[in-house]
Amino acid sequence: MARALYIHWPFCIAKCPYCDFNSHVRESADMAAWKAALIADMRHEFAEAGSQGSLASIFFGGGTPSLMPPTLVATLLAEAERLWGFDPAIEITLEANPSSVEAANFADLAAAGVNRVSLGVQSLRDDALKFLGRLHGVDEALGAVELAQRHFGRVSIDLIYARPGQTEAQWRTELGEALALGTDHMSLYQLTIEPATRFATDVRRGIFEPLDDDNAADLFALTRQMTAAAGLPAYEISNHARPGQESRHNLTYWRYHDYIGIGPGAHGRRRDVATVRHRKPENFLSAVRAQGHGIGEARRLDRGEQASEALLMGLRLAEGIDLAALARRFDGTPSALVDEAKLALYRDLGLVWMDRERIGVTPQGMPLLDALLGEVVRTDLVTS
Repeated sequence: MARALYIHWPFCIAKCPYCDFNSHVRESADMAAWKAALIADMRHEFAEAGSQGSLASIFFGGGTPSLMPPTLVATLLAEAERLWGFDPAIEITLEANPSSVEAANFADLAAAGVNRVSLGVQSLRDDALKFLGRLHGVDEALGAVELAQRHFGRVSIDLIYARPGQTEAQWRTELGEALALGTDHMSLYQLTIEPATRFATDVRRGIFEPLDDDNAADLFALTRQMTAAAGLPAYEISNHARPGQESRHNLTYWRYHDYIGIGPGAHGRRRDVATVRHRKPENFLSAVRAQGHGIGEARRLDRGEQASEALLMGLRLAEGIDLAALARRFDGTPSALVDEAKLALYRDLGLVWMDRERIGVTPQGMPLLDALLGEVVRTDLVTS
């Protein structure tokens, strides 16, 4: 089973108005304290879970991990390798903003061991970047992509589309420009208005209106058409890659394998235990000092809950899931996991597909994924 390590760096220079991730703006951070805390958190996970094989992927997320000193990244990677060992083909990803200040660290981050970078470009239009609260401009973003391609073997870019008033012609041009950059992976997200964000307040106050569902669906279909034609088909609802260049780390989540999560707010799964770290940076540091780790909650999941999570994650993937294998894994039966009548109904409507023991959501069904999951996945899962 794949082994993955997630390391959360919670700090950002500014909070983006659409962001509901666990990110915090602080004037400074005590790097010695953070190094000690993250290493202690890592060692605790090793003590709890043991080796169980070498790490296949590591992901530095945030927040803005490209604000981390490269020496700290190198220290954490060295400790992870000492504890678990590295698979020869390990994928080590770091999320980065494309500002010139952070891009200046790319050479040192690559020397530290990072071999894949995920760049938060978000748009190739300066007015859209300003609306999204980003601190970089298009020229900086293009320069960062070029620099990243020189230093890292694999580069992904994030873009946000379905922005207010965005037309199909506008997105076709912008996405075409992004595809021409030649990255091997793209994460293309529709703008969603998350609760407790500044954008949620703006919408409530009538400052702007989100793009309507019909136009957003048209842009989703265009996105899939253009990325497939360019050789980066969708392998997950929002993620596109050249064959073989999929994010191995994220596939660990979507295929419901174990993963270790350390740092503020990080989630983890080891065997049948779900772990959640303290979200606030100061609370995380206090917890590590008091108990040797940053866990705020560790909860045992029953077989039915695990099966439900595996279904909800796996059906995001174009490959779908092997329903019979999933039932065997969680000591159940296929009929105990899904509503077979509704599955057949949505298959006939062209929204889901069934191929022997595998089921999945069709491209036509992906825009309706959340609703379909609520209909097809049984909420009363009980396994023996």
